[in-house]
Amino acid sequence: MLSALGTVLLGGAPAHADGAPSGTDIQVAQTLGARDLTVIVRRVDTTPGPLRVDVVTHAGSAAGPLTVRASAAGSVVSETTVPLGARPGLYSGTLRVDRPGPWELALDDGAHVGTIPFLVPARVVPPWEKATYGGFVAAGVFLMLALAVALRSRRGSLALLPAGGMVAALAVAVTGALLSSGTPPPPAAGSQLDPTIDNVTDPYANAQLPITDYSRPPLNLAVHDADARAGQAGEIRLALADGATGRPADDLLVHDNALVHLVVVSPSGRLWHLHPVRVGPGAYRVQLTPPESGTYAVSAELARRGGGVQLLRSTLQVGAGKEAPAAAVPPGPGPRRIDGSQVDLTVKTAAAGSPTTITAHFPAADLQPWLGMLGHLIVAGPGTDPAKVGAEAAVSPTWAHVHAMTPVVPGMVGKPDETVAAFGPDVSFTYTFAAPGRYRIWLQAERNYSVMTVPAVLDIPATEVAGR
Repeated sequence: MLSALGTVLLGGAPAHADGAPSGTDIQVAQTLGARDLTVIVRRVDTTPGPLRVDVVTHAGSAAGPLTVRASAAGSVVSETTVPLGARPGLYSGTLRVDRPGPWELALDDGAHVGTIPFLVPARVVPPWEKATYGGFVAAGVFLMLALAVALRSRRGSLALLPAGGMVAALAVAVTGALLSSGTPPPPAAGSQLDPTIDNVTDPYANAQLPITDYSRPPLNLAVHDADARAGQAGEIRLALADGATGRPADDLLVHDNALVHLVVVSPSGRLWHLHPVRVGPGAYRVQLTPPESGTYAVSAELARRGGGVQLLRSTLQVGAGKEAPAAAVPPGPGPRRIDGSQVDLTVKTAAAGSPTTITAHFPAADLQPWLGMLGHLIVAGPGTDPAKVGAEAAVSPTWAHVHAMTPVVPGMVGKPDETVAAFGPDVSFTYTFAAPGRYRIWLQAERNYSVMTVPAVLDIPATEVAGR
């Protein structure tokens, strides 16, 4: 799964980053230090005007002030402090924006800083709308002139001149209205083009550019943690670079409510689903305390502007230290206890090449959407060594991220956020395993502002096993 980076097609300097399309609320998950936050940047309707920012905290997040700054063109325009409480939930602050175009939202807890690029939209009048309304206004003016000429002039034929103008203006207005539905939109700043003040405020000016292909090459991922040791808090540093130029990439889009979805798997099979914070062009950081030494699998899922969704895999080597390997994961479906909650896992039609349904049953219908989804399923395999899950997952032929969608709520506009705890108790996924073998799966869902991870080991046969 996953979430703003980049040098573009012709190898220029890093472009100003963008987080999401303009004119909508955006939700961006951030692992800021030890806090897992969801930052909701509310839609801006007019400028200058207020910008509301909501911050959702999760279980285990420490209380404390969070400084939020809105910047444009490298200058801080407004700043506020959002006091995060000890109780998980939603906390709010209000900033001000004074112009349309690309902006950055900085989150600062005093020890860590992350930035979220976003767009403030401009009210843009398309050419066909200008022609339509302008034509009707001109037709009205010519009509008044025609009446005035007809009343004041002894030669009635003179009134034909403004009348002809009125007809021409009406023709322009009607033509503009008829062509409105078939007029192609201009290149979209933020999703097709790197956003600038000019192409946000006047996107139709770019319609004349000779650009027909907005695609970009894949990214390269480098993972750094020079002194990672078991039991010792550390910082994973990610460097994302354009595959063609090698320069820092800064054109990521918000994908499934995050800029980067980082999945880390330990040697014994623990899984972390983290969301690194952006600290500069192509540079992301996230804290992690690895509990054991060995090879960890690292996967970054992201969406690049013009490059689509990409999955980048690497490894992290952790040296010996204070070891705390995880307990063995029971093979197959069945009941298990996760973070104090009873979870029953069932698997239907498990066979290679056939759709397999994996369902987790939780205690109550009080699940919350996380990253815009009801549930997430990570699949890695096949593998054989329970002591080298991370190393095997890093190179496994199957690495999948499957979603369980949030049900449609009648009368609700848009997707519910994490404050809505009304889903479940069943979370189901359908996935087709390409080959037989032993797979590691991790199912994730949110309850009581806590993301639960349900691990399991599945042995997928070549043919369906009856009664499973």
